[in-house]
Amino acid sequence: MRKKRLIAAGGLALAGMLSVAHGAWIPAKAKLAQILLEDAWQKTQLTQRPTKPWPWADTWPVGRLSAPAQNQSLIVLAGASGEALAFGPGHLSRSATPGSEGNSVIAGHRDTHFAFLKHLKSGDRLQLEAQDGKIHEYGVTDLRVVLETETEVLLPTEQATLTLITCYPFDALNPGGPLRYVVRAAMLR
Repeated sequence: MRKKRLIAAGGLALAGMLSVAHGAWIPAKAKLAQILLEDAWQKTQLTQRPTKPWPWADTWPVGRLSAPAQNQSLIVLAGASGEALAFGPGHLSRSATPGSEGNSVIAGHRDTHFAFLKHLKSGDRLQLEAQDGKIHEYGVTDLRVVLETETEVLLPTEQATLTLITCYPFDALNPGGPLRYVVRAAMLR
């Protein structure tokens, strides 16, 4: 009987360690990817051509998003596929190019790269570095929760706008869900 209890306890301990390791893998992968993406971003800026961060990547850096008050700096990737979002925030290809006129939409995961969005306040500053190296500054004008079917936030705008989108609520146990947290910012310069 004692041997069975030891085996059961060992099995539970192993399952617990595997669970913790799996949970730590996603944030660790996200941080490691940003290091590799930094190198690809520098090469993209130098050559003015998309540079993949690793040979089999289906995405490349298109900008750098910074939130100075939250001490965040993230490489933004082309496209918002699940594969791209696993490594960094992704620029929706049908939206305006980062740093240009119109509505530039960037999506990210609430539990990794875009976790900082919950700390933003109206008036906070965001910076978006474009491929040409020019840094565009934005001021947060709107923070709201919408249903995923409310796609008006994706529509083009006449003025230069930055729209950041992530799942909501931030502390939900299950990913996805019908709600999205949207941060809107207007270009200041």
